[in-house]
Amino acid sequence: MKIATYNVNGINSRLPVLLRWLEQTRPDVVCMQELKAPQEKIPEQAIADAGYHAIWHGQKSWNGVSILARSGKPAEICRALPGDPEDEHSRYIEADVDGITVGCLYLPNGNPAPGPKFDYKLKWFERFTTHAASLMASGKPVVLTGDYNVMPTELDVYKPESWVDDALFRPETRAAFQKLVAQGWTDAIRKLHPDEKIYTFWDYFRNAFGRNAGLRIDHFLLSPSVAPRLKAGGVDKDVRGWEKSSDHAPVWIELR
Repeated sequence: MKIATYNVNGINSRLPVLLRWLEQTRPDVVCMQELKAPQEKIPEQAIADAGYHAIWHGQKSWNGVSILARSGKPAEICRALPGDPEDEHSRYIEADVDGITVGCLYLPNGNPAPGPKFDYKLKWFERFTTHAASLMASGKPVVLTGDYNVMPTELDVYKPESWVDDALFRPETRAAFQKLVAQGWTDAIRKLHPDEKIYTFWDYFRNAFGRNAGLRIDHFLLSPSVAPRLKAGGVDKDVRGWEKSSDHAPVWIELR
């Protein structure tokens, strides 16, 4: 089974890129973030024509998450994190896909930090960690993937000294990620490539992609019953160089 995550940065404006990538790589499951479209503006027919069944959690202009599967429509479990009924951001969706619980997330950016947006990021992270603990306790096979907006270590950012005050790299953010992983999750890409500089995001400015001045912020966390099945994984970096592409590249893993 090949599972991918892709922050598309606006599904309608990036649709040709998405469809081209789907045709070339044919992952079995795709988690998407930053759809930036309300439910009624989601291009469901185009996705169906590409061979995928989908569930969506859209939101006008911002956020938005989705899970696609080739084998059939994902069986939705929930489309929001517990713990804050007033939080209406479309940042999480969870489903059963071929016996695996797949959680697709778009964790808040949090900038500028410190400030209200950073406080929201940390509170959201806390809710997500609590939910992840319940999934871990269930013993089910679980994959939690998406845009975490965290660079866990200095290896995950091209110039660490320039990011010390950024919400994606602040000590509180990195500590929250480590607390999450410490529940027993496996960071799949880092497991496969422990010492390599691997990036998943390159800014549109200052020729970041051309200079490979990137960040690794899109992650796969695997529960103990899934981790031994990890076979391969990587980043489809070339997609970032396509015309009108997202500032993220698709990231994928293969499970036995």
